[in-house]
Amino acid sequence: MSDKSYLTSSEVAERLAVSPKTVGRWAKEGRLGHAKTLGGHRRFPADEIDQLEQELTVPVADDAA
Repeated sequence: MSDKSYLTSSEVAERLAVSPKTVGRWAKEGRLGHAKTLGGHRRFPADEIDQLEQELTVPVADDAA
């Protein structure tokens, strides 16, 4: 894990409004790319999570018409 910015499971969970266990499950299933630290903890590339967060964000319709 070099110059890239990485997030913890908890940080990813907060951004995506899911539980940390869900993040871990998605990583285990291959849905989320990640790297593991020497201690075995998962770290997620911030740029990939940013992109996923944008894809999952549903725009709110403006009913001011």
